[in-house]
Amino acid sequence: MRFLVNREKLCEAVTNLSRAVATKATFPVLEGIHMTATNEGLKMMSYNLEIGMTKTIDITCAEEGKIVIKAKLLGDILRSLSGDTVSFEVNDRLICKIKSGTAMFDIMGMPAEDFPEMPTIDDCERVVFPCETLKSMVRQTIFATAAADSQKPILTGLLFDIDETNVKIVGVDGFRLAVRKENINLGKKISFVVSAKTIGEAVKIINDNDEEIEFFIGRRHVALSVDGYSIISRKIEGEFINYNKIMPSSYSTTAKVNTKELISIIERISLIINDQIKTIMRCKIEKESMTYSCATAVGKVTDIYKTEVIGEEFEIGINNRFLLDALKVCETEEVTMNFNGSFSSIIILPKEGDDFIYMVMPMRLKAE
Repeated sequence: MRFLVNREKLCEAVTNLSRAVATKATFPVLEGIHMTATNEGLKMMSYNLEIGMTKTIDITCAEEGKIVIKAKLLGDILRSLSGDTVSFEVNDRLICKIKSGTAMFDIMGMPAEDFPEMPTIDDCERVVFPCETLKSMVRQTIFATAAADSQKPILTGLLFDIDETNVKIVGVDGFRLAVRKENINLGKKISFVVSAKTIGEAVKIINDNDEEIEFFIGRRHVALSVDGYSIISRKIEGEFINYNKIMPSSYSTTAKVNTKELISIIERISLIINDQIKTIMRCKIEKESMTYSCATAVGKVTDIYKTEVIGEEFEIGINNRFLLDALKVCETEEVTMNFNGSFSSIIILPKEGDDFIYMVMPMRLKAE
């Protein structure tokens, strides 16, 4: 196996493919990138048994062949080199000679035959999203999904709820919910849940020149295609929460807030709260103000946000980080915070329209 390749293009591909490489894997081959050199190009694959990724780039191939090379080591080597091109030569003992400029590395590869077979999609539905729209929708919902090690796998994914004229992406972790809606005419009705990690890695690959990203939805897998990369992941099975049913139809209290101003207040309150000192933030809602406060072993803090409040007065306990996460992804200058007393979820809505919905569950307050 011998070929010559542009260093910058290979380095970019290896960096992106590393997103689907396993770390500390039981099988070392999963920590590598599978490379197949032919006259048609260099096809590269990475697969951690959850997410698979492929990319083909142009090369000058002198001898065809296959090998698996540790992704981290390969990336470190490519970034350290200064030449415009890099040559690869692999012998029968799987020793890969990498040369560029005055530098030369001899590194040990792994047999290509040991690399697991990636899943494929045959019968599928094709859906095309505008790249910038998808990036925005994912950014505004992915924070509300559960951690990858959650005991409820369905909560680790994002729901794509598509009908003929609208697309909704929904994330929920059991304590909060995020819904983002766009009026996109896809002419199809389909619903599926895919790993938030898969979608998160896919949108990181999107560059400024990419206009569209393709989704191929099969019976068991979902594949995405953008900028020459193909990403595949298993659909998450299970019953996703009926988010429409849990939304209240009316509110007993509504407050209009400036998004940036409220973020500043919550960030100040959060200065005395950390992972070791988990304390509930209190919010006292009165006719013309919302008073936020917290007391920990570090000290006490109080801040008052002056605003018009319509409805009942009460006090509610809030997770400061959950509220901040929701406010920081709001792209509108003003939002409304809606309540139904101390024991019902907080609903954050845009001042106008229905582009997003954020729900944060309350926390039980202890008597002061």
